Amino acid sequence: MIQAFAFYLFASIVLLSAAMTISSRNPVHSVLWLIFAFFNAAGLMLLVGAEFIAMLLVIVYVGAVSVLFLFVVMMLNIDFSQMRSGFVRYLWPGLALATGLAIEIFIAIWSWKAGGIELGRRLAPIRQDVPNIEAIGNLLYSRYLFVFEGAGLVLLVAMIGAIVLTHRQRSGVKPQDIARQVARRPQDAVRLVDVPVGQGVEL
Repeated sequence: MIQAFAFYLFASIVLLSAAMTISSRNPVHSVLWLIFAFFNAAGLMLLVGAEFIAMLLVIVYVGAVSVLFLFVVMMLNIDFSQMRSGFVRYLWPGLALATGLAIEIFIAIWSWKAGGIELGRRLAPIRQDVPNIEAIGNLLYSRYLFVFEGAGLVLLVAMIGAIVLTHRQRSGVKPQDIARQVARRPQDAVRLVDVPVGQGVEL
């Protein structure tokens, strides 16, 4: 009973959060709704017995969304004084949202202790004596090793592409000469100067 209630609760909130993510005019609000959707999707993963994916959603995706939030704030000219002026107005909705998240966490833990729904056993059949994380590790590093490494290469290429696209020359900024830094000797990095008493150092 608690599993079915938790499933419909998390699924409905994920759908609502996804709709608000694409319909919000404020990009900051869209990111916050996306974080809310990730948290509830992690609850769904707990219900189907995929604890590892639930942790990935919270640790990796929410952390990445926080970085995305910083990029949005940096790229868009957002008036922070206007945002701070509405802090008191949004204080109680924020507290209500935080309370709702805390209640959802307790419901997810309660339903997880009561036992995952049967859908999880049909999606990823594993032995009862093997934990979910250990089973995923055995599959990733044995049967799906090359696929796992290929996914890592795709992420590496995406990261390099993002760096290349965002890198630009700025006026007044001295570029870094890596070869000159590597070839620098210790005796050239420090200069000992005998400073007379009462006199300064000439640069």
